[in-house]
Amino acid sequence: MDNRPIGILDSGVGGLTAVPHLIKELPNERLIFFGDTARTPYGSKAKTTITNFTKQIVDFLVHENVKMLIIACNTITATCLDELVQCYKDLPIVGIIEPAAQKVAASCTAQNRIGIIGTKVTINQKTYITSILHYNPNLTLFDMPCPIFVPLIEEGIIDNEIMELSVRYYLDDFVKGNNLDTLVLGCTHYPWIRKTIEKLYPHLRIIDPSFEIINSVQSKLIKHNMLSHEPKFENIFYASDLSENFMNMITSIFGEDDVKVDFKSF
Repeated sequence: MDNRPIGILDSGVGGLTAVPHLIKELPNERLIFFGDTARTPYGSKAKTTITNFTKQIVDFLVHENVKMLIIACNTITATCLDELVQCYKDLPIVGIIEPAAQKVAASCTAQNRIGIIGTKVTINQKTYITSILHYNPNLTLFDMPCPIFVPLIEEGIIDNEIMELSVRYYLDDFVKGNNLDTLVLGCTHYPWIRKTIEKLYPHLRIIDPSFEIINSVQSKLIKHNMLSHEPKFENIFYASDLSENFMNMITSIFGEDDVKVDFKSF
C-alpha cells in the first residue's frame, strides 16, 4: 500500500486526456499533473531541449513525493524515456507509447493498414513503428507528422472549421492514399479532436494511447505494491502558464467540480 500521488506530465494540455481514464479505472489513486503550457509545443524542439525541460518537471514532481511517473506525452516518451528511467532509478516510470504499441500488435492483423499520426519529433524517432513491429512484425504501418494540431489545440481551436480544414489538409491523402482502416493517435493532444477525425473518416478504427496506458499503470502499481488505500489528498493540476485554454480544458473534464489548480514556473 502506498498513498502517495502519481505524477503525470505532458508538454501542455494533451496529457489531460488520460486523466478521466485514470480517475475512472483507478479511483483510489490521486494525481499530481504538470502541463508545460508556457513552453509548448515540444514536437518541433531539439531532443536536448526536450530532455532538459522534462528533467526540470520530473525533479519538481519528485520533490512533491510522487510514487510513480506517467509520461503522458508521446514526444517525451519517444525522445528521452530511456534516459529518464536511468536518471530516476527509484521511480517507476510508464511511457505512453509501449502500451499502445502492444494494443496495435495484439488487435491488428496483416490485413490491416495502420496509420500513426504525431508530432514531427515523435514520427521522426520511429518509436511507434519500431515498438509495434517488435510485437508483431507482420503489420503494415504508415506514419505522418501533423505539426499544426498541437498549437491549434493549445489555443482552444478544436471543434470548428479551422480544425476541420487542418485535419483534411494532413489526413485526406494520408488516409485515402494508403487505404487506412486503423489510426493511432500518437499524441495525447489528439483525442481532443477525435470527434472531428471520426466525422471526416467514419470507417477508421481509432486507437487512443491515453486510454491504453491504464493497464500498464495498474500493473506497475501492483508489481511495486503501490496501490493506494484511502488517500488523504486531492488531485492537483499544475501548469507553467495558467492560460485561459488550460483552465477551459480543466472545466471541460471536471465541469463544476472543485479542482485544485496551481502555477509552477522554471
